[in-house]
Parts: sequence; structure tokens; C-alpha cells
Amino acid sequence: MDKIIISAALTGAATNRGHCEYIPYTPVEIAEEAQRAVDAGASIVHIHAREDNGMPSWRTEVFEEIQKEVRARCPEVIINYSTGAIGLSVEERIAHLPATKPEMAAFNMGSMNYAIFSKKHKKFFWNGVFENSFDTMSAVVQSMNENGICPEMECFDTGHIRNAEPLRTMGLIPDNACYSLVMGVLGGIPATPENLLHQIKQVPEGAFWQSIVIGRKQWRLNAIAASMGGNIRVGLEDNFYLSSGEMAKSNGALVDNAVQLARMIGREPTTIAETRAILNISRIS
Repeated sequence: MDKIIISAALTGAATNRGHCEYIPYTPVEIAEEAQRAVDAGASIVHIHAREDNGMPSWRTEVFEEIQKEVRARCPEVIINYSTGAIGLSVEERIAHLPATKPEMAAFNMGSMNYAIFSKKHKKFFWNGVFENSFDTMSAVVQSMNENGICPEMECFDTGHIRNAEPLRTMGLIPDNACYSLVMGVLGGIPATPENLLHQIKQVPEGAFWQSIVIGRKQWRLNAIAASMGGNIRVGLEDNFYLSSGEMAKSNGALVDNAVQLARMIGREPTTIAETRAILNISRIS
């Protein structure tokens, strides 16, 4: 209970500088944000690749450039790459894994509608169907296993947590895999205290888990997760705003806010070495 792992999701794929001017795009910008996050207390950085114009990228060479720049600034940090995408084949979504061999990688635990909707304008700004069949999930996690990568299972709803059961039975999910309880995405479970408590109860006893809350409700729900012994993720992918309501000017500012929250309830952020020991992750990338 005394130690807490803080992850930083640096850039995401669905937002741009029209939403927040501080979102990093280029490998150098992403690496500089990684350093700010690590300096503030994060031990894991979750990364989506982007082209220099901000568009999502799945080119392996972009991931390789990001990795080079991050390692130049943060040689010990645990790198966690995304494999989530809409409209791409499984092969395209995982091509960067054997090329970069990050310590961790995230994959989504079920198919779902995935959307951004404006109540104010009464319209969808973006929506699609996120396909993650058991065949897709099996192929993604198999690639992780072949390359010694610790899986992070992103669970957007209660059924997604249960979807891990057959994969575990098949021997595809290792004991150190992380359950990420993602809340607040339209199409997934809403971000409420009651729903978070329900999700926590579904996680297998003794498994590593963290909360990922999209939007400004992040701080109150992260406080609940931290109080319940869980770990937390912050970053410009998930939420632009500090607990004060001010827009964060960096991922480091969001991590610093998370560190303050953790210490207020008597928990201390893990060092990178401690996180590696907890998750049984050796240096790969």
C-alpha cells in the first residue's frame, strides 16, 4: 500500500494541438515530455507514435526514432507502446514490437464502439468500431510473449476484464500482466466512483492494476484508486487539466500533480528500479 506506480501517457492519438497546444508530436518532443514525466516521478511512459504533423503513425521507423530519443534522455524508464488502432490489420498494429522490443505494450481487451461526442454541438466529432476479437487479442499478446514484452490489458468495460480468462487458460497472459481499468470513453464504462469500485472487484486477487480515467474526473477517481491500493496513470493522452482546473503545460505537471495526490494519502511513487522489480520486468529496449 505504501508504494504506487505512476504511468504517464504522453501523447495519445485522438487529440491534437487544437485541443491542447502542449501535446507532443515529433520523436524529440515526445522524448522531452518523457523526461519531464520521469523527472516528476513517473516510471512508465505510454507512447503512441505520430507523424511530425500530428497524425497517428504506425511506421516502424517512427517508433524506432522515438525509442532512440527517449533512451537518450531516460535510459532506465519503462517504455510502453500502444497497439490500439482502428482500420488497421493486426500485422500493422504490432509490426513495431519485434523491431523495438519495449518492456511493455498495451492491447485492448474487447471490441467496442469508440467515439468522441459533443453535447454542446450535438454531434460526433469522431466515431468508429474498435475491433478486438479473441483472434486479434491472441495474435497481439502472442507477439508480446515472443518478444519478452509485458502485456498491459486495457479494459474499457466489465466484460473486457473477464476476456482475459480464456487467454490466461491458454497460457497467453503472464502473471505480471497489468489490468488497466479505462473509464470515461464513450462506448465504454462511464467514469463514476461506483463503477470504479465495481471494476476493481473484478480484477483477480493479487493482480497488478491501474486506473486510467479520461477527462477531468480523473483526479477524484485516481484518488479512489490510490486509496484502494491501485496504481494510476495520468498524461496529456487522458486529460489536459490539473486538479486545480488549470490546463497542464506538460506531462510533467500532470505527473507532479499525481505525486502530490499520492503523498496526501500516504503513498510514495516507486522508482523505476522498484517498478521493474514489482512487475518483474528486466531491461529490454
